[in-house]
Amino acid sequence: MPKLGAVTPILRMFDIAKAREFYLGFLGFEVLFEHRFDDGAPLYMAVSRDGCELHLSEHHGDGSPGISVRVEVEDIAALHRELIGKAYRYARPGLEETPWGTREISVADPFGNRLHFFEDQPRS
Repeated sequence: MPKLGAVTPILRMFDIAKAREFYLGFLGFEVLFEHRFDDGAPLYMAVSRDGCELHLSEHHGDGSPGISVRVEVEDIAALHRELIGKAYRYARPGLEETPWGTREISVADPFGNRLHFFEDQPRS
């Protein structure tokens, strides 16, 4: 049986500076690559942090604003402290315990996409 690999979501963006401020500055991702077909073409870029890769696109039809992505995290409390410590003016995410046994941080990017960082909790 074939083995499936990692999923790489494509998130729509409309403003490169705001995308950089959010994904690089606030969330701590790094740029893997940037691509344009020519100088006037929309930007397509990949960002990564700790093995989590997201693609961001200005291309019409790539991604639909308002999607949700779940990202597993090993130390959600540390990520929460990191994000709150950055004092990002557009988000002060909380750390929530869910009824289904996870702890989660949810943030919306400047384009309406939602990222849900989660860590499974031990079951008693």
